Amino acid sequence: MYLEKINSPQDVRKLSIEQLDVLAGEIREGVLNRVSNHGGHVGPNLGITEATIALVYVFDIPEDKIVFDVSHQVYPYKMLTGRAYGYLDNKRFDDVSGYSSPEESPEYDCFEIGHTSTSVALATGLQKARDIRGGKENIVAVIGDGSLSGGEAFEGFDMAAEIGTNMIIVVNDNEMSIAENHGGLYGNLKLLRDTAGKAELNFFKAMGLDYVYVEDGNDIASLIAAFKQVKDAERPVVVHIHTEKGHGYAPAVENKERFHWSMPFDLETGNLKASAGDGEEYFPALIGQYLAEKAKNDPKLVAVVSAVPGGAGFTPEIRKQMGRQYIDVGIAEEEAVALSSGMAKGGVRPVYTTYATFIQRTYDQIAQDLCVNGNAAVINVVGASVYGMNDITHICFFDIPMLSHIPNLVYLAPTTYEEFVAMEDWAIKQTEYPVAIRIPEALVAHSDEKYDTDYSQLNKYKMDKKGDTVAVIALGDFYQKGQKVVDMLTGRGINATLINPRFVSGIDEEMLEGLKKDHKLVVTIEDGCIDGGFGERISRYYGPSEMKTICFGVRKALYDRYDVEQLLRDNHLTEEQIVADVLNLI
Repeated sequence: MYLEKINSPQDVRKLSIEQLDVLAGEIREGVLNRVSNHGGHVGPNLGITEATIALVYVFDIPEDKIVFDVSHQVYPYKMLTGRAYGYLDNKRFDDVSGYSSPEESPEYDCFEIGHTSTSVALATGLQKARDIRGGKENIVAVIGDGSLSGGEAFEGFDMAAEIGTNMIIVVNDNEMSIAENHGGLYGNLKLLRDTAGKAELNFFKAMGLDYVYVEDGNDIASLIAAFKQVKDAERPVVVHIHTEKGHGYAPAVENKERFHWSMPFDLETGNLKASAGDGEEYFPALIGQYLAEKAKNDPKLVAVVSAVPGGAGFTPEIRKQMGRQYIDVGIAEEEAVALSSGMAKGGVRPVYTTYATFIQRTYDQIAQDLCVNGNAAVINVVGASVYGMNDITHICFFDIPMLSHIPNLVYLAPTTYEEFVAMEDWAIKQTEYPVAIRIPEALVAHSDEKYDTDYSQLNKYKMDKKGDTVAVIALGDFYQKGQKVVDMLTGRGINATLINPRFVSGIDEEMLEGLKKDHKLVVTIEDGCIDGGFGERISRYYGPSEMKTICFGVRKALYDRYDVEQLLRDNHLTEEQIVADVLNLI
């Protein structure tokens, strides 16, 4: 086995082409061993295996620098740079992250990368720094065709051409994003594929870049020849390689969207392995079903996604069913928000659904294009929770400090699926405010409670249990945690009040003022970053008074692959810890 003997790129360069082909098979086995047992990105890593081998073979890594876009396709690269144990040894999967990480390998990984369309822009920084220093190393950016739909990719191409010195941009064209590609650019990519890169109409050349095409991007010999051709080039050049997503594993080739990323699965069949989550409801799936049904009776409703349809519950079947009432803008969150604002202005009802970590990419459009203009678009913020994604680049619980401070945005936090429906129905129907809804994460909670259907009287909290001495204000999907805290306090002789605030973006001054009459302590519990969060707003209100407050949430930090239960304990967010802290204060 060659892979077990490779500790650095130098070891790769000692192999023949025939041996490199065998190595590709071993790497692919390593990828499949990890993802089938641990979960992770399947298709992107299988498809780029040969290109990675060729890059490591030709370029003088680590002297030459490689920047991977999104970096969800770095498994082969990690195996060739001394980290094969994270793929071959099932006990060491967690020793290696799913993304590029200088913390893990400062010698070989240039950046922590998890969001898309950034590689070329980051590489232009390395390009300029090298030129200032008088360096001679090659700068290589690897970007998937799906990532080309993000605006930062265009900006990177533009600046690479402007700087005008050595940069090799490898465009990995597998004809896919997470799902299918969307956008006018992809017509030109197809034209280039159809003409073996010879079409006169060439986007990359139009941007001022040189261009090389490789039809068989899964053939190591062809790739090595192309990379040798551009190595040490004096001008920026695009190497456009046509690859197959999921290459070498039939289920991933046949169902590219399903195998973009996967939970553990059976290698023989491709079916997901049985898990404790089997049979449980998934909130985004419910959103997709809800919007699809609602669209049948509302021809003005338009569902918007930005390249993550699965995370919004839009299966291929639902996408087909919704027809023109569904639009995927590609990996372009800024476009999604601006488009939604424009649609709302034009008289239709846009609902944009995306993950909290990706909504960060479009702060300015939310603030300026949407909220300054006051257009009544709806944004569903998915995964906003400690129970969401947990890689350092994908942390999803910084949304409250970000969104709740944007003027003119109403940010709602339902506690159950039924309350979500009530809020979403209102948000879509009303025409006065831009509205964001913080979708609950983890287990889907249900209730037969009759929820309000009108939220136009802003910032009115709901007192679900009237007590005294202690008031617990539990936000969104931590409402159930608040219920347990109140029940535990009752068992200790404290008749605590329980409040569902519903509104993340404002305070109910009338209710908060009323609590002063017979309460000594107000407790806030939120599933998010405590710094600049919901609880601080409550605490600030009570600052000049004698009312004590204590805020429970997650301390601001960069967390990476954390254990949720340990994170809760470390931040005193278990019910037992909250109760103990409350008892110490009264």
